Amino acid sequence: MTDVQTLPAGITAIDTRTAGMTKVTAGYLLDAPRPALVECGPALSVSHVLDALRGMGMDGGDLAYLVLSHIHLDHAGGAGDVAAAFPHATVVVSELGARHLVDPQRLNESSRQVYGDLMDSVYGDCTPIDARRVRGVADGEQLDLGGGRRLDLLHTPGHAKHHIAAYDSDSGALFVGDSVGVKMPGMITIRPATPPPDFDLVLAHRTLDRYRALEPSVVYLAHYGAVDPPQDALAEADSRLRAWAETAEAAYAEHSELDHVTETLAARFADEVEPDSADPDAERRLALLSGHRSNAMGFVRYFALRAEGRTAT
Repeated sequence: MTDVQTLPAGITAIDTRTAGMTKVTAGYLLDAPRPALVECGPALSVSHVLDALRGMGMDGGDLAYLVLSHIHLDHAGGAGDVAAAFPHATVVVSELGARHLVDPQRLNESSRQVYGDLMDSVYGDCTPIDARRVRGVADGEQLDLGGGRRLDLLHTPGHAKHHIAAYDSDSGALFVGDSVGVKMPGMITIRPATPPPDFDLVLAHRTLDRYRALEPSVVYLAHYGAVDPPQDALAEADSRLRAWAETAEAAYAEHSELDHVTETLAARFADEVEPDSADPDAERRLALLSGHRSNAMGFVRYFALRAEGRTAT
């Protein structure tokens, strides 16, 4: 199965085929008496995930947990479909985002405003999940996967206030969603993901510090795969976030218009993708998940909120 990659420590990566492209968003299945899937991708491509799980021999009663790093639709949009296909699975998400999976109307409406036409071609609406099947977790809670394996769940805001990471202390694997950034095929460095509405620069740096203190053996990005060696990758992510923020802030001080900040970021970081005629989707992947404009929007909103004293200090 080309969409499935066997990784160490009983972990399997599943390519969600988001937007019809390879290596955009990964789901990670942890083998255990009570298996857990970390991330599922958007609703419009979740069939690839379900097919992969069935292809690995999983039936409707086998999946115990679906863990979502946050409720953005490229990570959680297909959660209702996974819940329907695996009726005994518990959907695990931050307590700050759980209600939006039970009643996703507001999530879908706000996503449609952000994504526009992409909502119908890439993402699709998140379908409701019975509240009894959604577990909203706080920082430090654990999932017992059986056989001595557990996942530690960490509240890791910055990219989003409802972001969590999952740490497999048995293997040292750390699943970080978008909180470290993105590094997909063709990218020469980790790029931060700083979208509106609740990106917070201070919290993002604190989350990276927390990850480094864990000393994980491997860091798995949702977009896409392992970054190695982990401490070097986390240091790089911190440095790149700082560089992007400094560039955005300088541009914002000149002219606070979004277009100016976007153009400045695009000019400063134009060389982060290596041209590859064999991979025409390299630029499209990045534009979809961490484009200059979406990152600029997050910075502009953050700077405005910071001026009002409404951000972390």
